[in-house]
Amino acid sequence: MENVNEEEVKNPLGKEKAKKSIPAQARLVIGGLILSTLFLAGVAYFAMWSIGNNMNSAYHEFGQVIAKTFAVQGVELTKEVPQLAKYDTLRSNTVPILKNNTDIAYVIFKDAKGKIVYSSRDDYPDRQEKILANSPLQVGSNIVGSVDIGLSGSIIDKVSATSKASIALVFLLAWLVIVGIVVMNSSIITSQLRKLYQGVKKISSGEFGYKLDSKGLDKEVKELYGAFNDMSEKLSRYNEQTIESLTFERNKLESVLMSIVNGVVVCDNHDKVIMVNNHAKKLLEVNEEDIVGTQIQQFCDSSGELCFSEKIAQFKDTPIEEDGAPTPFNIEIDKRIIKCLISPMFTRSNAYVGYIIVLIDVTKDVEMDQLRSHFISNVSHELRTPVTVLRSYIDTLYSFGNDFDFNTQREFIGVMNQEIIRLNRMVNDILDFSRYEANNVRLEKSKQNVMEIVEDCVNQVQVLAKEHDLTISIMKEPDLPEIFLNIDSISRAFMNILSNAIKYSPDGKRIKVRAERSRDGEYVELSVEDQGPGIPEKYQKKIFDRFFRVENDTHTVKGTGLGLHLVKVTVEKHHNGQVFVNSKEGEGSTFGFRLPINPPPEEIEEYIPKNMLPAESEA
Repeated sequence: MENVNEEEVKNPLGKEKAKKSIPAQARLVIGGLILSTLFLAGVAYFAMWSIGNNMNSAYHEFGQVIAKTFAVQGVELTKEVPQLAKYDTLRSNTVPILKNNTDIAYVIFKDAKGKIVYSSRDDYPDRQEKILANSPLQVGSNIVGSVDIGLSGSIIDKVSATSKASIALVFLLAWLVIVGIVVMNSSIITSQLRKLYQGVKKISSGEFGYKLDSKGLDKEVKELYGAFNDMSEKLSRYNEQTIESLTFERNKLESVLMSIVNGVVVCDNHDKVIMVNNHAKKLLEVNEEDIVGTQIQQFCDSSGELCFSEKIAQFKDTPIEEDGAPTPFNIEIDKRIIKCLISPMFTRSNAYVGYIIVLIDVTKDVEMDQLRSHFISNVSHELRTPVTVLRSYIDTLYSFGNDFDFNTQREFIGVMNQEIIRLNRMVNDILDFSRYEANNVRLEKSKQNVMEIVEDCVNQVQVLAKEHDLTISIMKEPDLPEIFLNIDSISRAFMNILSNAIKYSPDGKRIKVRAERSRDGEYVELSVEDQGPGIPEKYQKKIFDRFFRVENDTHTVKGTGLGLHLVKVTVEKHHNGQVFVNSKEGEGSTFGFRLPINPPPEEIEEYIPKNMLPAESEA
């Protein structure tokens, strides 16, 4: 008992698992076979028992018949035979019968007093009886003796054995027929269920519209197959409608995402990228197949730095705000500043399914902020310098002017004049920057001779050039056409280029000024070539940007960083021209711009009265 209890404790679900391991259909078939076997066995047992009882009863009756037959024969044989001869007479009649019939074990004749007259046991002592029968010997109404018959039962044994074998054979055949019927029926049902299972499996795998063949089936199974086919067809139609709807919604969503000007990266709740739009691929410099399906934390730039890992970890550790405001952070990818706005995604049931990252390239904004800060710092410094000089010189003249001679006073006034000019130029640059950048500003233009502008600007800077021992030479192409332009803005633009050449040229060098047609003949080109330190190639594309300045050990001339930008705005925005720079570090630079000889007609009409335009020729 202890061992049994231990096994049950160790494996309390063993029996249940064994039961569950046998399919219900197999258990049903086995149970049916067991019940049918028990039923047939019971029927066979009852039949054999009933046959045995009937045979025993019939055998008793058979024994009585045999006994009566021997009694009648014995009376007839011994009726006129003396008493001493009766033994031989009975023996001679009985022995042949017993010799040919082994079913009679013995025959005993007795007289009226019960004394044995003849017994066959003397002749056949080995025979055993099973059933006893007796009959009186009667002569008329007088009983003169009796006969006892012993039957061996060999006949009944043979009949019983034959009956049992027949019943067993019938039972076996019936059992085999039942088993065959059950197995065939089970096989048919299993086959039909297997087909149904295969159909269900195909539907579960997405093969909607699959149909089962219901020919030759029973009515109930045919109805079941018909219901399955109807369900499959409805699922197919529903699936097609759903796929079309989902495809439409997905395409619409992808179209919206792809058309967004900012980058969008969609991640699931396992941080895997499931969607990315074109602008995001451009900002991250990746192909769609390289990022979709990967974890966003594993994204790295060209130098191998993980860009999102730390920020995503911070986002996950930060509780989500009630207003659902996106979490901003900046990342740097290959020296570009990307502003990221990360927002969680929820279903209608408020289940968290992932997050969206919006990418905005703020590199230029950051650079502009830095340039503005640098510009404000430069402007403050540049304004402070002439103001400080003016204040100190004015205070000195005011306090000690009478102590200075005329030349000293003149020198002081000259310095003050230069600082005022410098201050005026800076203020004009700032004002022009604000004015020229406005979209609604239109400069008044007229046809002018560009050589007059060039010569006037050169004359204005001759004094400054002589202070640095610089030589300015002018090379002009003859017969240059007049250009439609605003004389003040072009004069200031050319003056800025010329002033820069003087600022950055070493003392004693030469500055070349050229006025000529462009190679294509469509523009008049003005340029200034110096022998200064030159500009590194990496800065040449930015040299005309606002607030941009090149500061290095070679040249550190202060300024606002607006001069060349004003040249670009004046020439390109207001005159449809082009600016250019050619420079080689250590050898010098050439700055210039091109003005169109034939500007668009609408630009000319804007400033020329209609009554002064040439009349259209009549057809």
